[in-house]
Amino acid sequence: MDSENKIIIESKQGEALIIENPKGKNGKKLFLESYGCQMNFSDSEIVASILMNKGYTTTDNFKEADIILLNTCAIRENAEQRVRNRLNDFKRVKQANPKALVGVLGCMAERLKSQLLDQEKLVDIVVGPDSYRDLPNLIEEAEDGRKAINVILSKEETYADLTPVRLGSNGVTAFISITRGCDNMCSFCVVPFTRGRERSRDPESIVKEAKEAFEAGYREVTLLGQNVDSYKWSGGGLKKEILTEEQKNSAVNFAKLLEMVASVNPDLRVRFSTSHPKDLTDEVIHMIAKYENICNHIHLPVQSGNSRILEMMNRGYTREWYLERIAAIKRIIPYVGISMDIITGFCSETDEEHKDTLSLMEQVKYDFGYMFMYSERPKTLAERKFKDDVPEEIKRKRIAEIVDLQRQHSEIRTLEGLGKVHRVLIEGFSKKSDEKLMGRNSQNSVVVFPKGNHKKGEYVNVLVDECTSSTLIGKVI
Repeated sequence: MDSENKIIIESKQGEALIIENPKGKNGKKLFLESYGCQMNFSDSEIVASILMNKGYTTTDNFKEADIILLNTCAIRENAEQRVRNRLNDFKRVKQANPKALVGVLGCMAERLKSQLLDQEKLVDIVVGPDSYRDLPNLIEEAEDGRKAINVILSKEETYADLTPVRLGSNGVTAFISITRGCDNMCSFCVVPFTRGRERSRDPESIVKEAKEAFEAGYREVTLLGQNVDSYKWSGGGLKKEILTEEQKNSAVNFAKLLEMVASVNPDLRVRFSTSHPKDLTDEVIHMIAKYENICNHIHLPVQSGNSRILEMMNRGYTREWYLERIAAIKRIIPYVGISMDIITGFCSETDEEHKDTLSLMEQVKYDFGYMFMYSERPKTLAERKFKDDVPEEIKRKRIAEIVDLQRQHSEIRTLEGLGKVHRVLIEGFSKKSDEKLMGRNSQNSVVVFPKGNHKKGEYVNVLVDECTSSTLIGKVI
């Protein structure tokens, strides 16, 4: 492969992901780096597609790039600080090569547009999540010395007509965005202000993308949205052959969309993220149970185990409601993996309310989770209405207790996989040995086993006979 005719994407872990550019060259080199959530990495696939169509090639060395783009996250303060540190690295590149352009994409771009462009002069281009189609024009404007900024939020943009450039290095798993934006207005969250109002993508384009991914060799797709459970399409105009009789002439909700994607092929696994407890219906849970290729794993953020704090967070449910949803999941899908998000140290949280979170964790016993100390974000309702009054040392003490408890629960849940046969989709080599392969089971647990004659993209049945605190180990049977 011609080393100049590639797209190089560097992940937040610093791994260069290389793909061919079939559109030829325009003489300009691109370096693109992504931070944050799965939605950001999915957006980077859209950006790569747009620029490939304009003939951009890339380098894995940002020091020789003509344009450097950072796809950013604004959900927590430390994420923004990491990006600022990276921009300072790129500032030194511009000193050596004044014609080089630096651009910030995504959530941080929308939030800090004028500050990054005018006050700190760290970037030449600022592009919000709904303006990626305008990137080629903005690059031209910046090359002419003009301010290049487009952070207009859209009520319609879903990029449904664009074919993403698959940046995943394993060639087995792919992301498909089904919604953009969010209407929930959680008091701690900046996403509605950086990604705009929620809108659903038409199901026909989603099913088409899933089919194309399967035909290209992918065996798992993850449907992405800030709140997938509120997906709803009633735009009409769908080709009737992709719908069942029951679905014809009716709106497509998330449960029906799951069924449509699962029906693409029994060997195409379907995952999704993220669910919202107030919108997770029994219909969705039953649909997961109905189809073997819809994975038995639900990521259900709780944020707090105390109803007063949940009300302050504007989450739209109580502790009791959340636990009822957990009970329904476990009743309908007996062997299910459940993961969570938790924020500790939210405004005015007391020790007793923190203990409510610990007790909820004890009841649920999550497989794994993402746990954070509260970080006040500008523009949010919490910043305007509440005082961030929990001392830092208390936050650190509480997060340590939460992480320690989750570590115990993860080990308990992993041990439950011993002695069972797990259907595993092989994703590649184990991190520790090229003599072993790894994949995940339906519950999203990592399973490691001797490679034998197997290769990635295959399904295998693995009898698990040992484990670490978070990984299942066994042999193919």
